[in-house]
Amino acid sequence: QVQLVESGGGLVQAGGSLRLSCAASGRTFSVGWFRQAAGKDRELVARMSWSGGHTYYADSVKGRFTISRDNAKNMMYLQMNSLKPEDTAVYYCAATRIPVIATTAQGFDYWGQGTQVTVSS
Repeated sequence: QVQLVESGGGLVQAGGSLRLSCAASGRTFSVGWFRQAAGKDRELVARMSWSGGHTYYADSVKGRFTISRDNAKNMMYLQMNSLKPEDTAVYYCAATRIPVIATTAQGFDYWGQGTQVTVSS
């Protein structure tokens, strides 16, 4: 069982930036970042394949967020720029244990505990 641990959340003003990190205790394949705002369903923000050759971004974050990974260090990142109050949520990193391209939450096998991101207006 691989453990995922997020870090980097916090409080930021609108227009600011944050970088989320996720450390994995072992090898993972596809990785993704999800978020869940209060009273809303969990949504996929961004995902990346093992090689990094395939990426996906939700329309709401396209052009502002960038997902990346360092396979040698078992790390993944989410750079968030031009943050908006509507980006406020708990952010979760997720990963698969086999080389598949997961497109929904159900497709991911490992989950972090979540980190709070709050964007003030």
